[in-house]
Amino acid sequence: MKICVLVKEVPDAAVEKRINASTGRMDRSGEKNLNPYDTHAIEAAMQLREGGAVEVDEIVAVTMGPESAVRALHKAVSLGADRSLHLSDESLAGSDVAATGYALAKALEKESPDLVLLGQQSDDGECYTIGAVVADHLKMPSLTQVIKLDIEEGALRLERQAEYGYDTVKVRFPAVISVGDAINEPRYPSLKAIMGAKKKPLENVTASDVGIDASLVGADGSRVQCGEFHAPAAKAAGQIIEDEDTNDTVEKIVAWLDERKLI
Repeated sequence: MKICVLVKEVPDAAVEKRINASTGRMDRSGEKNLNPYDTHAIEAAMQLREGGAVEVDEIVAVTMGPESAVRALHKAVSLGADRSLHLSDESLAGSDVAATGYALAKALEKESPDLVLLGQQSDDGECYTIGAVVADHLKMPSLTQVIKLDIEEGALRLERQAEYGYDTVKVRFPAVISVGDAINEPRYPSLKAIMGAKKKPLENVTASDVGIDASLVGADGSRVQCGEFHAPAAKAAGQIIEDEDTNDTVEKIVAWLDERKLI
């Protein structure tokens, strides 16, 4: 079995997320890292390999992004992937979710995986839908919010979170599965794995290499067009009451609440 794990380079969680007013896209100039939700997908692939219920021949990390996205692939390899595939092309810049899903599907066609895993969302766009778009193009069944994954009788037995509780679903291969962050606790990479990550095979491909129709990707090929962005109105500063005299403080608080008809 071959497992492909979709990963993404995202702005570091500590970096304030901003929109570039001139392009209408997220400003990605700051520190970047591997999308934390994708580490759960890598861990799920590793647990399938180690579980022994099915023989996993290869785990391949796949990403679409600029040159800097190679660092996310190195992190994915240090967490257990055997090799990585980097789809990078200027024509892909500005792709929306539909265009990105299409492009990733074309890259995955090159790999012909039995199973595609990815995190439930990205830490920047948080759209939750890439897995479904990829599955649609690959003509594979898709499930999201999966929190338990087992193999029974050559098929996947999955448990997923839903608004009303949990679903238990059986899915045959090949399939595209988006895992939730409750599915596992990702392992930490060893120093040896971190040092050796850059030596693992990494294949770079362009849009033409995987047969992507240029008219369906990039800003011009995207179905979503962004308009103007505005920061939310600033809230008025709160009132701070110093507790120098408890009785006086209580009276001030009660008066404040009473004035606003909250008591």
